[in-house]
Amino acid sequence: MITDLVQIQRLGRKKLEENKRLRVFMKTHHTAERRLRNIAEEIENAIDCTECANCCRVATVKLREREVESLARFIGISRKGFLQDYCEQSAEEGLILKRTEKGCLFLEGNMCAVYDARPMTCQDFPHLVRGEGSILSRMWEMPDRATYCPIAYNTLEAFKEALGFATRK
Repeated sequence: MITDLVQIQRLGRKKLEENKRLRVFMKTHHTAERRLRNIAEEIENAIDCTECANCCRVATVKLREREVESLARFIGISRKGFLQDYCEQSAEEGLILKRTEKGCLFLEGNMCAVYDARPMTCQDFPHLVRGEGSILSRMWEMPDRATYCPIAYNTLEAFKEALGFATRK
C-alpha cells in the first residue's frame, strides 16, 4: 500500500488516463457493489486520514444549507456571519467553504477544528465507502482523487486487480 503523498501525486497523475478507462470498464462490465465496497472498506480502514489530511489541503468543500446552520451554531456565530466570514460562491460548485493558502480554513495541522459538525462531503470522503448513489455512480471523481488521496489511489489499484483490469491498455 502506498501512502507517500509525493508518490501518490506522481503515480496518480501518471495513471490518470488509465483510471478514466477503469471507470468506463466498470460501467460496461457487471461488478458486484458489495465486492467493491469490501475492497474500499479494507483500504480505508488501513489508512489513518489524520496522518495525511491532504483532502483538506486540496479539495473544496461544498456546503448544503443545513450544514451552514449547523456549522454556524457549532462555532457560535450567526448564519449571516458564517456566510460572510467562512463561505464563498463558486461558479462550478455553488456555496463552498473559504480556503487559505494551506487549504480548508478549519484545518489545524492534520485535524479538523469543526470535526463534530463537519459537512457531509467531508464525512463521506473519499466517497468510496460512503456517499450518495452506488460506487459506480461516484467513480467519475476518483481518477482526480487518486492524485492526492492515498485511499482513492490504493482502492483504484485494488479494483483493477480484482476486476482483471491491471493488464488492459
